[in-house]
Amino acid sequence: MAERITGTPDEPWSVERLGAELKGYIGRLGHLWVEGEITQWSNSRGNVFGKLKDVTADATVSFNVWSSTLSRIEGDFKQGDRAVMLVKPDYWPRAGTLSMVTQQMRHVGLGDLLARLEALRRALAEEGLFDAGRKRPLPFLPNRIGLITGRDSDAEKDVLRNAQLRWPGVEFRVEHAAVQGDQTVPTVLAALALLEADPEVDVIVIARGGGDFQNLLGFSDERLLRAVAAATTPIVSAIGHENDRPLLDDVADLRASTPTDAAKRVVPDVAEELNRIAQARAQLRARVTQHVAREAERLEAFRTRPSLARPETIIESLGDDLARLTARADELTGRVVDLGGQRLDHLRQTLRALSPQATLDRGYAVVQTAAGSVARDAATLTAGEALLVTLASGTLDAEVRAAHPQP
Repeated sequence: MAERITGTPDEPWSVERLGAELKGYIGRLGHLWVEGEITQWSNSRGNVFGKLKDVTADATVSFNVWSSTLSRIEGDFKQGDRAVMLVKPDYWPRAGTLSMVTQQMRHVGLGDLLARLEALRRALAEEGLFDAGRKRPLPFLPNRIGLITGRDSDAEKDVLRNAQLRWPGVEFRVEHAAVQGDQTVPTVLAALALLEADPEVDVIVIARGGGDFQNLLGFSDERLLRAVAAATTPIVSAIGHENDRPLLDDVADLRASTPTDAAKRVVPDVAEELNRIAQARAQLRARVTQHVAREAERLEAFRTRPSLARPETIIESLGDDLARLTARADELTGRVVDLGGQRLDHLRQTLRALSPQATLDRGYAVVQTAAGSVARDAATLTAGEALLVTLASGTLDAEVRAAHPQP
């Protein structure tokens, strides 16, 4: 059967028409679910552009996830993950590219489980169980360490051996529990309750030697997480893994990367502490020696001062000052008295010059009538009137013979 050919060399389709036809045909596919491996995952301004490869054949398609859709997708995705996507194929005529606009995404197989864990993570974070402010500090040197781990496990041996190497006198109370499977949560909770009730246990370590994601699910159980958050004893999570971290790491007061790291975190190194004590003693000895030497120098400087070598010099110096000040006071007092005498003489002379006696001494006289008034105008006197004349020395009785008023 011959293949149908649309158009002719004389009447070919335009590129625009071809693009429109392709867009319409691809658009009729609608939404569809597709599975594959993410081989490219690039985030640009909140939008994701990636590639999805078939897991068995050599086939790849491009996809994109707009930011509005990405905010609704639960779980974290990265290159190498297997995923199931709900996509709508779309053809862009302007660029001539085909892309899958993603509406939903989930991990293959573990997608639902990861989504539930991510929802639990967000809920606990909103409650504040991950906040640094509620983390309890570990004691510097615990009286006794509680250890929850699998029986005869490498994690138990690592914690005990490394802790005893750092501090030989350290004491442990070990409670064994299942660290994977259905019994993980109930046995760990029971061990945690026993250690919490022991007043001599100052810190609790929950240790496991790593494992795959499914084996660690028990350490993300909400019952265990809330029990750890409610505990009054500081708790260290030492699950011994890096990828697929369980939620216990976020709720615990301290996360240790391995059981060996947990042993280093819960007890100090006795050699390091002894070295610090020796350094502190040396620094204290040096500072005390410097302080004593400095004070001895100051004391010697005080002893060599003249005031301490010959104390009477202070009295002599003050005696000289007193004599000098006394002489100065006598001199100033004499000057004040002399100035006062001179001023008094001046005032006396001024007073004498202004007195009536001085006028009489110059040859003037005071003439008074019989009534005692001073005669100032000859027109007021009559012939035969008696007068009293006061001279500079003594008085005279006189009588008016004739009055000559001034014209």
